[in-house]
Amino acid sequence: MTSGLGAGRYLAAGSRPATTTTSVHELTTADGAGVRGVLATVPGARTVVCLMHPRQDLTHHPLVPLLLQAGAAVWTQHTRSVNNDLTLVHEQALLDVAAGMVFLRDNGFSSIVTLGHSGGGTLYAYYLQQAALPPQQRVTRTPGGRPVASADADMPVADGAVFLAPHPGQGQLLLGCIDPSVADESDPLSVVPSLDPFSPANGFAEPPASSSYSAEFLDRYRAAQRDRVARIDAVARESLARTASARAAFKDTGAVADRRRALAPRILTVFRTDADPRTVDLSLDPSDRPYGSLFGRRPDLINYGQVGFGRLTTPEAWLSTWSGLSSNADFVRCAPGVTVPTLFVELTGDQAAFPADSRRMVEALGASDLTTEVVRGLHFGGALAEGEPTGNELAAARIADWLGKRHELTPPG
Repeated sequence: MTSGLGAGRYLAAGSRPATTTTSVHELTTADGAGVRGVLATVPGARTVVCLMHPRQDLTHHPLVPLLLQAGAAVWTQHTRSVNNDLTLVHEQALLDVAAGMVFLRDNGFSSIVTLGHSGGGTLYAYYLQQAALPPQQRVTRTPGGRPVASADADMPVADGAVFLAPHPGQGQLLLGCIDPSVADESDPLSVVPSLDPFSPANGFAEPPASSSYSAEFLDRYRAAQRDRVARIDAVARESLARTASARAAFKDTGAVADRRRALAPRILTVFRTDADPRTVDLSLDPSDRPYGSLFGRRPDLINYGQVGFGRLTTPEAWLSTWSGLSSNADFVRCAPGVTVPTLFVELTGDQAAFPADSRRMVEALGASDLTTEVVRGLHFGGALAEGEPTGNELAAARIADWLGKRHELTPPG
């Protein structure tokens, strides 16, 4: 289930050079899944920059023309869960990344550089951490217990990594914005009043005025968020245990009824996931961000609507992607394994990765060649103020400069 954060949220930033050639490629992963990628290149390009996101189609990401103008080829690739994250399992997405990396290596590029924007940052951090390990030490099962073919996969390590406004991971992001005041998981309107982030009694102010939460409330709130995620984790694991039991029974009996029980899906519905206090209390971890969340200016209303992270998900996908307690796709957890030359670009108005998050991510990176940059802009690369350059344009200039000092670029003309 997509969350309304598709390619349209990335603001346009120029046209591709006239000399650009584009080709579409269908790839097969190590576990037999089909994925698609688009290679855009300019004459003589020897360095290719890869853009992926676990859930979104980045074919028209605004950095594509800017990177082509700088003289790099650009590879934009889907995962098997693009635009439908209902069954998104990050351990499978690693195999999707690997298929693209093998394709680019086999096509003779002298340098392959990953570029992870937003959720693509953690996807690439997880991939690079796993790719650098001996095959027998890679993850072999998802958090839900499904076997993963990582040990048998060819997982080339990139020659460099760029992280643009990465958030801490889908699970960590949701852990920060899930509403712990939900009293009944079957009732989207149920509320525990003492935990309601949108109650004036707890510090909420009518928008657009900034709210003001006490340290005591925030401590209780953050603890209750973890408790809610833990409860959903338990439901997910119980569901997977029933499925495993049905599979085992079918193996013994061959009965159609057991096979049906093994196949019957359980879909988790997770209400109210746009409730991070930092989006309405701008005194918390202050930055240039405007009031509101990634989804809009009224989290107090959006939180109750259809749009939000992890609204519909399978138990397997919940544990692998959306659980901040169970997911392996955690930037800080994976970052020590990212040892290739790295550029980290923070956007000052980011509403998904706040300054303290960015500091933790940078401090965790294992690269000895580590460059950090800070530019003005919003999470998806928009401008902070009318008439200013976009964050994507400012970031692209820093990225091109960093690339040019380490890899061969061939600007058109």
